[in-house]
Amino acid sequence: MKEIITGNQNNLPVEIRARSWEVPVDTGKIITVPGVRRCGKSSHFSITQNNLLQREIPKEKILSLNLDDERLDFSNGNVGLILEAYRELYPKIQTKDVHFFLDEIQIAEGWEKFVRRIYDTVSKNIYITGSNSKMLSSEIATSLRGRTLQFEVFPLSFSEFCDFRSVEIDFYDPAKKVIFKNAFNDYLFGGGFPEIATGQDLFNEQILQEYYNVMIFKDLVERYGIKNTSVLKYIVKRLLANLAKPTSVNKIFNEIKSSGIAISKNTVYELVDQLESIYMFLHLPKFSASPIKEFQGMPKYYCIDNGFNYALQGAISENRGTFLENAVYLHLRRKHPFGRGLFYFKDKQECDFLRFDKQTVIELIQVCWSLENSETEKREVNGLVEAAKATGCTNLKIITADSEKRLQKDGFEISVLPAWKFMGE
Repeated sequence: MKEIITGNQNNLPVEIRARSWEVPVDTGKIITVPGVRRCGKSSHFSITQNNLLQREIPKEKILSLNLDDERLDFSNGNVGLILEAYRELYPKIQTKDVHFFLDEIQIAEGWEKFVRRIYDTVSKNIYITGSNSKMLSSEIATSLRGRTLQFEVFPLSFSEFCDFRSVEIDFYDPAKKVIFKNAFNDYLFGGGFPEIATGQDLFNEQILQEYYNVMIFKDLVERYGIKNTSVLKYIVKRLLANLAKPTSVNKIFNEIKSSGIAISKNTVYELVDQLESIYMFLHLPKFSASPIKEFQGMPKYYCIDNGFNYALQGAISENRGTFLENAVYLHLRRKHPFGRGLFYFKDKQECDFLRFDKQTVIELIQVCWSLENSETEKREVNGLVEAAKATGCTNLKIITADSEKRLQKDGFEISVLPAWKFMGE
């Protein structure tokens, strides 16, 4: 452990690309950063550590440790050895000045008591990441309540993807616009994991399938002791096949049951919940003025990254609209931490996204690949207008693959925008 601590210190500063958001420091709170594996949580920590060095904080006062390191074993609740190791390395440094960066904290048994002890008696400079939002939030709600600030991290946004690819976002210069739109096509179907953005396209599919296997087997099967992996994989397959559509988990249960597999309904619901907790999928609730009806409404599910969708499913041509809607959802989800204030609307018609700011609906959005078909345009416009009349919102948009124009319907003006412009701004 001492070798790892000092080795990480000696590697500072780290050469790393900036992201659009930085971890705050000096808040007096435990900063928790949940997110899917490989999305860049550790990179955010490296950026923060570089910033601390620029503030002339010695690297010896930065303790950085990835608890998922195979050289370490925290299965016996011995997470307290971290503090012992550091104190033996630097007995003269006052620990109140030390910045603790603990990556993949959920790996360690009893981590929440250890973090609380550090916060209460050692240092207020604590930063933790985790790939299991359910595990983090449950412990934060009990042992760490009132002591934390949470910030979700996702794979790269489209603007970050362009920065990683050194592509200039330019909507008007014809030559740059071609390069920019090609980058969007890569992002739309390849996703935004940093390794994919900077790697060789030849191996992207294999890399993403490996990510998936680690998430399924390490984060779910091993951690929760799941016995029937075939059921888990079937649920993943069904959620992917039904992306961006209202989904009945009860129906999935009945399908599994009808195949002769003995499993309880609660277990199927728990597996879906666990897939969400590791950020494989994110759900979008149906909007209703009634909290009971909102709770009872079927949610939609979206995948954390379009690259996963392609690597596990393929079949782009007939699913282009789903890829586009999934990308727009992720773009909006970043604006709504933990999904607060983001819904879909459905009455006689349907509107894909309804955005709240506090108690006010601020934006209504439809997503479709093309409006060339008159029936498609009619359906998308009618869904927007019905949602607008129900909510009083006048900020209406339709996001398409490449169209840009204005539409009028029943006194409402609708902006039609290409996704590459909507997500690149």
